[in-house]
Amino acid sequence: MQSINRRKFIQTTTSLSIGFTLFGCLPKENDANRGSVFSSPSMPARDIPDRDQIDAWLQVLEDGRIQVLTGKMELGQGLTVVMQQVAGEELNIPPGDINIVLADTGLTQNEGYTAGSRGVERSAMQVRRAAAAAREVIKKLAAENWGLSPDQIKIENRKVKSLNGQKEISFADLLKDQQFSSAIPENIPLKAKEDYQWVGQAIPHPEMEKIVRGEALYVQDLRFPGMLHARVLKPLIYGAKLLSYPEEVAQMSGITKIVVNGSFLGVLAKEEYQALKALEALRKGASWEVENPTIEFSSAADFMLKNGNGEKISNSNKYTHNAVYAKPYTMHGSIGPSCAVAHFEEGLLHIWSSTQGVYPLRSSISDLTGLAEENIRISGIRGSGCYGHNGADDVAADAAILAMDFPGTPIRLQWQREDEHKWEPYGSAMRMELSANLSTQGKITAWDYQLWSDGHSTRPRGDAANLISSRYLEQPFEFKPRARVGGGTRNSEPYYDIPNPKIQDTYVSGPLRVSALRSLGAYANIFAIESFMEELAEKAGQNPLAFRINHSKDERSIAVLQKLSEVLRNVSLKEGEGIGYGFSRYKNTAAYCAVASLVSVDLSAQKVQPLKMWAVIDAGEVINSDGLINQTEGGMIQAASWTLKEEVKFKADEITSKDWLSYPILRYDAIPETEVFIIDRPELPPLGAGEAAQGPAGASIANAVYGACGQRVRELPIEKALVWL
Repeated sequence: MQSINRRKFIQTTTSLSIGFTLFGCLPKENDANRGSVFSSPSMPARDIPDRDQIDAWLQVLEDGRIQVLTGKMELGQGLTVVMQQVAGEELNIPPGDINIVLADTGLTQNEGYTAGSRGVERSAMQVRRAAAAAREVIKKLAAENWGLSPDQIKIENRKVKSLNGQKEISFADLLKDQQFSSAIPENIPLKAKEDYQWVGQAIPHPEMEKIVRGEALYVQDLRFPGMLHARVLKPLIYGAKLLSYPEEVAQMSGITKIVVNGSFLGVLAKEEYQALKALEALRKGASWEVENPTIEFSSAADFMLKNGNGEKISNSNKYTHNAVYAKPYTMHGSIGPSCAVAHFEEGLLHIWSSTQGVYPLRSSISDLTGLAEENIRISGIRGSGCYGHNGADDVAADAAILAMDFPGTPIRLQWQREDEHKWEPYGSAMRMELSANLSTQGKITAWDYQLWSDGHSTRPRGDAANLISSRYLEQPFEFKPRARVGGGTRNSEPYYDIPNPKIQDTYVSGPLRVSALRSLGAYANIFAIESFMEELAEKAGQNPLAFRINHSKDERSIAVLQKLSEVLRNVSLKEGEGIGYGFSRYKNTAAYCAVASLVSVDLSAQKVQPLKMWAVIDAGEVINSDGLINQTEGGMIQAASWTLKEEVKFKADEITSKDWLSYPILRYDAIPETEVFIIDRPELPPLGAGEAAQGPAGASIANAVYGACGQRVRELPIEKALVWL
């Protein structure tokens, strides 16, 4: 155990806990240390132990509560609640008594990105092990103090007691000024599952009420004393060069400074409305030169085929059935435009950001600014919701550029809706071609699959060129794509018993900026595969769920499909309605998910209405059933929106999807009823589930549309491709 002043520690870390009050944690105007954000009493950095140490993950607060420090971000997926549950379980403490500190390069471990549905599988399980190790340390320390053996000690509600009831002490009094500094044993025993009190329970997210009430919770809500508000002017299209701007804008009311660096143009103002008025004036008066306008095309499928460098592997004459599927560019479409706050002073830069990777962003900001990484601190603050690489990293970089041009003052920068829609990295357009043979017994005997796609991750990983504004500076950074599909191949291999499937991917350098969007290529690949499976089932004259089961050997796959069939046993259809199905095991290694969708199609009214969606999910051991249901429901609804409506539209010289009218999404009044059934397997490890529903849900919608009106739509979005009568 190492000695540390508990009062100092609680001041160090509680400002980023679950349920924190943003305004209450900020430095006061007369704070003597306000000159450096690193010395602010609200959030000073600490020496971060090695990841194999208990105190890298857990600390004891002055009142005896346990604090968990995680390098992962809370994205609305409920990871913080899961960590409360597993840590509380191992320490026999109610989850509500566990404090959570989110990703911060001055406080937490480097856990890379919060992505790929790995938070529970990896990070939460490391917290579980650290908590179990802390439990043993506490028992051993109490045993030594009382002259007992550790097996004569128990822990209850932040207190340590002897089994005979004669001794009792609180965590705070037992540990005094100490913290856990010992290593986490390799084979630390975990609490027996039959003794669980909270793991597996439906514990609601503690921030839900704050979100509903609109309380200050997100990075967009941050306010600092003396803070300036900023906006940046983005051109109409990539590669534009700033020729001139109306310099008289600097004289407008409240304007503190116009920042110009090459083609990067920003404005600082005392009030946000003043910044908006200045931005409007800059937009009207600025002139740009576009050297290489982007490519305009009408069909994502045709573009991918014509511009890919691979060869088609399918020969239609050899196969029973052939089909081509496609999806367009789609966006994250975060409801709250990206925002960040940056403060630069005395060579130190502090950024508050909703990035999904504080350490990768720090290294990229270091490359952008020339500052050493140890002089940059990134503090993770929740954003308004995003799965994937949206504009959070870019706006943080923009704020850093502005803050370094105007040191000594916190700079709050929020993108406009148009900025968010036009400049975030999109999910790539994709083309998928499938061919297969069926035996006379209705079994698949041959399978060829080829996909065309741009890359699926340009996240900043130490390279400033992945931050969009770096390409527009006086000394620009050159972006070099990796020229590989990467995550676009996710779930391209069917999770079925098919002999020697042939799979090939082809990289296509598309005209739009792309990166990771929830489930990456899995959504499009599963949409294609599961649509194709229903087409094959029809050719074989089999029930679509039975056809899938007949091609499955994994008992867990069969279980979710059978459960879905059971759930739908008594569902009846009206005229114009159809039911479709979809199934996958996410990444072929994570959660199993089967989805059914009921839709109605009115061709004369040109309307597709999703009525209800059912899901059966097996994510191994269930930590929080409420969170798992929420994630699955949200995934289905998001996929329904992608499948029916969403498409980034653009011309050669402008991206035209710049608002919610030009980029429609599923509205609240069109959201279907959802029902989720969980197959809990407490004897097995938990599996990533945050991205499990997207692909099956999208395919089930498309299959349901076919069932409702007899039209097989293979190129998304459905409402655009459907032939209206």
